[in-house]
Amino acid sequence: MSGSRPRATRTNAPPRDIPATGLAAPLNPRRIAALLGLAVLGALVGIAGTLVQSAWFPGGLVLALLAATGLFHGGRTLMGTQPGALAPAAGWLISFILLLGGRPEGDYVFGNELGLALFMLGGMAIAVICATMSRAPQLGADSGRPGK
Repeated sequence: MSGSRPRATRTNAPPRDIPATGLAAPLNPRRIAALLGLAVLGALVGIAGTLVQSAWFPGGLVLALLAATGLFHGGRTLMGTQPGALAPAAGWLISFILLLGGRPEGDYVFGNELGLALFMLGGMAIAVICATMSRAPQLGADSGRPGK
């Protein structure tokens, strides 16, 4: 019958004010401006990557994907959350789709189909990897091991 006893509450327990993070965090104008800035940078990297990968095919493709990787990972590290990687990836993808549409004259920016496919699939794979990677360990955090 120990289950029918009321549990005693702790009066000296510390308050449970845990700040919300990620999408549950309250709107912050600086955070919104940073995410919009990352999206614009993503669009610029997408446009530059499109031009570079079609101009110098093997080396330009690697350079364009390295630039996208740096931006996506840098956004994730800067913001500390998944939207930090997703905002530049969204800007990159939107610019990529707009450039894929072509021009009224009938030609489009991409040089060949292989470069197009590798740039598109590689950039999206890098965006997913950067958005889903775990958080970096906190420097100076207690490891929880005795004696350390």
